[in-house]
Amino acid sequence: MSDPLLDTRATAGCPIEHALLVLDGKWSTLIIRELLSGPKRFGELRNGLGIGSPKTLTERLRILEHQGVLTRTVHAEVPPRVVYELTERSRSFRSVLEAMAAWGNADLALTDKAA
Repeated sequence: MSDPLLDTRATAGCPIEHALLVLDGKWSTLIIRELLSGPKRFGELRNGLGIGSPKTLTERLRILEHQGVLTRTVHAEVPPRVVYELTERSRSFRSVLEAMAAWGNADLALTDKAA
């Protein structure tokens, strides 16, 4: 049985590379983190993430929607209300982000001790 962390098969088969394609860039990962607590409107995401440019957030949300990571629901109201929510598949990112947070906390503690 091979170690999944050491799997060096081509891009289409490497599980780590596949995960990185979905979690591409800082904003994608942070958007997923924000949506793990539940559905959010555009303004809530923008405020929670501290993204200055609505263009950046819109672009990243479209990519994540296209990848099947989140859904975008437009409610027929005036003004229109748009809600973003993680798909069932993408809720499994919780364990990945929890592992990243644990590593980040441990590394920050080491960095603080070294300073």
